[in-house]
Amino acid sequence: METGNPGLYPIARTMKPTFFRGGALTLLFVMLLSACGRHRVDPSALIIQEQGSFFVGGTVISAPGTFDPIRQGAFNPAGPDPQGQTLHGDHAYVFYQIPADARKLPLVFWHGYGQSAKTWETTPDGREGFQHLFLRRRFAVYLIDQPRRGKAGRSTQPATIQATPDEPFWFGIFRLGIWPEFFPNVQFSRDPEALEQFFRQITPNTGPYEPPVFVEAVSALFDRIGPAILVTHSASGGLGWRVAMRNPNVRAIVSFEPGSNFVFPEGEVPEPIPFTGGQAWATSAPLEDFLQLTRIPILLYYGDNIPEEPSPYPGQDQWRAFLAMARLWQEAVNRHGGDVTLIELPKIGIHGNTHFPMSDLNSVEIADHLFEWLQQKGLTE
Repeated sequence: METGNPGLYPIARTMKPTFFRGGALTLLFVMLLSACGRHRVDPSALIIQEQGSFFVGGTVISAPGTFDPIRQGAFNPAGPDPQGQTLHGDHAYVFYQIPADARKLPLVFWHGYGQSAKTWETTPDGREGFQHLFLRRRFAVYLIDQPRRGKAGRSTQPATIQATPDEPFWFGIFRLGIWPEFFPNVQFSRDPEALEQFFRQITPNTGPYEPPVFVEAVSALFDRIGPAILVTHSASGGLGWRVAMRNPNVRAIVSFEPGSNFVFPEGEVPEPIPFTGGQAWATSAPLEDFLQLTRIPILLYYGDNIPEEPSPYPGQDQWRAFLAMARLWQEAVNRHGGDVTLIELPKIGIHGNTHFPMSDLNSVEIADHLFEWLQQKGLTE
């Protein structure tokens, strides 16, 4: 089949020119039209121009000594002898897809705590995730596994991974409900298989949780791909502010339910906001660095079932505190000339969303709302 002619068989290359006489040429034209009809591209099909994956950022550590390929190359039940050897680690893994006729600015999707790029892929109940929804809107997409997580599991620092049953805890923290009951209005699928898939996408840290390592790797991604829009979720929200403060290629940020680590100018950091079992706290940065956040549009989303008053249920109460801190942060950034929009979905008539709006049953409605904001900010060229 000829490149650039999907659906057309290479008839013209396999027939001699002397066959093109009178009715034979007409017959060839009819055959070509028939082939087009049989192989017409489905209008709902995704046309991907380019896709691939790579690692970015990270470091290399070396053990002293000299490597002996005979002695140290042999299998050792006690483990390898590191003398004179190297270890590449602390990088991010990135999978990307670029659609045909892509828009100018790609979307970079960064997962939250205990998650991976799976957050943005197929939803737990089997529908298209944000990866596909925004490919259909002609955005190139880059999906991250941050260092020491998922496909970027090679760490330069050791960690112990505990096999601890904890899924009812996450059911509450992610605001699906109060275990074992879902919230009455929840937008998460009640199909038991969806919850099965949701629990199985949780993944551990394979090294210490060190934010500077993650920020460095994601900033290196923006160095590599150039200007793009950063989309964060939960724990990566606070990390995203740090990436934007150091890398001018971050042209906008969309953050789904960011938690602690909101960055305020030095001298303007609010007191921690207590919640059941902990507190929401903020960090500081020099004013010059903080002002980088005022030069890009920023959108924050928070879902439903977040109480306004203290609650005895930690899974809800921590989000009450985080949302309160987000309101203070929006005020601080905008007071310094920024452009932060904070959307509380129930207040605009969208109800039942969990901590994972990109996975909820109304995810297309959320994607549509996000796309409209991108249009308003001139980010869809």
